[in-house]
Amino acid sequence: MEPADYGHISLEVDEGIATITLDRPDRMNAFTERMRVEILDALDRTDADDDVRAVIFTGSGRAYCAGADLSSGEETFSRGGSPVIGANGVPRDGGGTVALRIFESLKPVIGAINGAAVGVGVTMTLPMDARLASTTARFGFVFARRGIVPEAASSWFLPRLVGISRAMEWASSGEVFDADEAHDGGLVRSVHAPDDLVPAARELARRMTANSAPVSVAATRKMMWRMLGAEH
Repeated sequence: MEPADYGHISLEVDEGIATITLDRPDRMNAFTERMRVEILDALDRTDADDDVRAVIFTGSGRAYCAGADLSSGEETFSRGGSPVIGANGVPRDGGGTVALRIFESLKPVIGAINGAAVGVGVTMTLPMDARLASTTARFGFVFARRGIVPEAASSWFLPRLVGISRAMEWASSGEVFDADEAHDGGLVRSVHAPDDLVPAARELARRMTANSAPVSVAATRKMMWRMLGAEH
């Protein structure tokens, strides 16, 4: 894979596992339009590289992603071109394009959530195939406290992951909760000491792919996700 000139993320490949790191530690990896574009490009690269068997997302520094970077005002959400239009004719929000691109990945995607994951920082993880959390991780579907509704297709993904009651509790209260509550609620599969988080994610990635045919993994991933919304 050719090196990429990214500014808000980094992409590394080691032993068949790609790691995409949200890389704005001075801003707690707050989500920007540039980050959105770079994530989409990175996933295009990992899909196209037959040597990549799985993808891990994590954050640089003490946060995973503290939500959208609002320091630039409306420019945070400006795409500088034509918006992405959904099947219903409605433009997709920026976080939604990332969530749906993760959903469409040909490779298993694992979230190694190392710190605060709030707003788009948590909703972007919902289409991932597994989420592991550090003991320092915090989660928040804080939209109701801002007078808005959940984005990034999270109203579809979250109830399917944790059930409607838990999804409503988290989304309507907008409360920030810790890794243990996320684990108890089924949002994350396991909780790890900070130094053990990425190694645990890499071990899971190896288990999911080491003895499996890539085409079978890709097809199974599509089938599992798409059947969640299909009629019997």
